[in-house]
Amino acid sequence: MSQDTPYIFDATTATFDQMVIENSFHKPVLVDFWAEWCAPCKVLMPLLQQIAESYQGELLLAKVDCDAEQDIVARFGIRSLPTVVLFKDGQPVDGFAGAQPESQIRALLEPHVQMPPPAAADPLETAQAMFAESHFAEAEAVLQTILAEDNTNAAALILYARCLAERGELTEARTVLDAVKGDDHKAALAGAKAQLTFLAEAAALPDVADLKSRLAQNPQDDEAAHQLAIQQLSRQQYEAALEGLLKLFIRNRSYNEGQPHKTLLQVFDLLGNDHPLVTTYRRRLFAALY
Repeated sequence: MSQDTPYIFDATTATFDQMVIENSFHKPVLVDFWAEWCAPCKVLMPLLQQIAESYQGELLLAKVDCDAEQDIVARFGIRSLPTVVLFKDGQPVDGFAGAQPESQIRALLEPHVQMPPPAAADPLETAQAMFAESHFAEAEAVLQTILAEDNTNAAALILYARCLAERGELTEARTVLDAVKGDDHKAALAGAKAQLTFLAEAAALPDVADLKSRLAQNPQDDEAAHQLAIQQLSRQQYEAALEGLLKLFIRNRSYNEGQPHKTLLQVFDLLGNDHPLVTTYRRRLFAALY
């Protein structure tokens, strides 16, 4: 069986005392006695490896091939396979025979092995996840902490501006975006500026119900169609907005000096090239252009 991580290794008669007994004075060592012909062993071993990896070095897993290592089998009186023995401070302290469910194996290990603390989440990633789920106030609080330590963090500044924009602080959001230096975040900056544009435009437009009523009476009302898309964009209803803009572009691409095309490109900036909606609508726009 292959060695998957530094915490998992094969132990032989020659290496057992060093790899298992000596190591067990520093970290608990789980020893898996197995054989190639043993079907339950093959079920159990991947589970043991997964458990060992989850402890990130706090638990070692030694594998003993009982067909090849008869001296170790005799030394510990192994009578059935698989047999699993936990060594600590040079002594076997617990174990079991036969395949066991993960919950029981972890229960056996719990008194002997400390689970490593979870890795601290990156604050910016936390804020991005909050923003994506529309938890703008929570994201803003995390970003303020980041910016208190480094007020030149471009990614944090851009996201902070977007949080401000979502609660209507458009002037303050523009001031924050103006403070972004460097070219490393051009796409994100363009997206944030597009968001500000849509929110500012939407504030001056008729409400959604009026625009839908106009379109119900006249589906060819290009102005109402474009204004409805802007309102939808300000509410993050991106798919509905993109669909409406594309239909308007196909019907009247020259409306308001090519505004449907310009707005579509702004939405692509806002969402970013990797967004699935951008992939879909960029392809459909290309098909409509050519």
